[in-house]
Amino acid sequence: MSTFVWPVRVYYEDTDGGGVVYHTNYLKFMERARTEWLRSLGFNQSELRDELGVIFVVRSVALQYRRSAYFDDALIVKTSLSRTGRSLLVFDQIIYRNETVLTEATVEVVCVSSSEFKPVSLPTAIRQAIETQISTQAESE
Repeated sequence: MSTFVWPVRVYYEDTDGGGVVYHTNYLKFMERARTEWLRSLGFNQSELRDELGVIFVVRSVALQYRRSAYFDDALIVKTSLSRTGRSLLVFDQIIYRNETVLTEATVEVVCVSSSEFKPVSLPTAIRQAIETQISTQAESE
């Protein structure tokens, strides 16, 4: 499906004492990329919560660390939506430094009611935006 690319710079606060990115920060980089992917579709998470009563929560993460990132590295987070369901979005995310794969993950995200935290259908507007993005990308290939 479609691929979204988000640049990340590694700051000192992202690293341990040796200048190596602390393992949980890769998840933060991926979270930011998914948030920006959603924003690129025209959706702000605060507005989704306030106006449509939905939020997105991570259900599962399968993560493979391959190489370390270091202080001041320029990274790229590639985010691909690999599958959708009624309330489910499955993302494949890869973090690169240049052409080197540092981390790969499959992240399952569920759309839930912001008041009850129970799964709900993806809002029609989001589903339509995803379909439009996919068809636009297919036409450009």
